[in-house]
Amino acid sequence: MRRTTSVLLSLSALVAVTGLAAPAALAAPAAGPRAVPAGWEALDASGLARATGGTDARRAPLAADEPERLALRSDRNSRFVATEVTYPAPNTGVQRARSAQVGGSWEGFAFEWDEATQTYALRSLANNRYVAVEKNYAGSARNILRARSTSVGGWERFALYYNADLDRYALRSTLNGLFVAMENSYTGSLQYVLRARSADVSGSWEQFALYGIDA
Repeated sequence: MRRTTSVLLSLSALVAVTGLAAPAALAAPAAGPRAVPAGWEALDASGLARATGGTDARRAPLAADEPERLALRSDRNSRFVATEVTYPAPNTGVQRARSAQVGGSWEGFAFEWDEATQTYALRSLANNRYVAVEKNYAGSARNILRARSTSVGGWERFALYYNADLDRYALRSTLNGLFVAMENSYTGSLQYVLRARSADVSGSWEQFALYGIDA
């Protein structure tokens, strides 16, 4: 099992997530896709390194051009996001907040910064594929996140935000301008799935903790 170090708070300080109202229904952001929510700041590569504590969260420093290797834990259910590499099509590589701990590459992601677009691409360490927003899926699966791309385009681009008061992060898809939420109320194989469907960061549904993981 890989060693996991909290970049936000010690594991002993984790508390049970309290119930919050469900986020608003799918809608376009009123202030536009590039508007920064109140209390949040957009992070570039250097900002992410500062927010996560840089090399203090690792056994060895990263090279200057090496992406941050991180695990995401949903604030809604206190579980880590995993890539479901064994799921059959069409949901192979779907992202679900279902792991109690970081047990290996399933819960690991490389956050790759792109200076030209000022966005991140998330590459799953489980299958070496980039996470994409499935905008063309229908019904309750629309806009789910899947690690399925071998290259990066608009479907795989995300803006990353940080709230210093909350010590939490949020991801916004540049494809549809919506924030990534964890679907705690879903049942079956897509329970806890991640979807880019919220117009704002309304609570724990859209908030995540980030943890540095060893190389």
